[in-house]
Amino acid sequence: MANHPALLFSAVALALGVAACGGSSGSSSSAAGSGTGASSAATTSSSTATSSASSAAAAASAGSGDLTLMAMSSGQLMFNKKSLSAKPGTVTINFTNNSPERHNLTIQKGTNGAVVGATPTFDGGTKTLTVKLTAGTYTSYCSVPGHRMAGMQGTLTVS
Repeated sequence: MANHPALLFSAVALALGVAACGGSSGSSSSAAGSGTGASSAATTSSSTATSSASSAAAAASAGSGDLTLMAMSSGQLMFNKKSLSAKPGTVTINFTNNSPERHNLTIQKGTNGAVVGATPTFDGGTKTLTVKLTAGTYTSYCSVPGHRMAGMQGTLTVS
């Protein structure tokens, strides 16, 4: 199986797709969508490759910058983490909102620079944000009026 790099790449890509909750992602944001039927068929037809490549998929996931962040389900205006870190390149953040409030995830360069990506504002579920980031410090925050000021922000360090 080590002589089949295309099969390994397919298994890793499939694992990353499943980790993103079946959602697709663009340069700024996307909602978790359908497409799980294709993933199920691919999973069934390549279950041997997927199981043998699970360690490689986990390593690729961590190295490519897949992150998770959640709004506090208690309704507090804060994220479950104050800081995130990733390597430069494509960074995917799966943002879950199980709070009774509507929230979004916005990423900006520095503390007052340009916004580089954002999810839509939503209640309930998970949205995936994929952005290309260079080394530096970014601010993650909820842009719903009053939420950032109340403390719903954090730091994303890319190095």
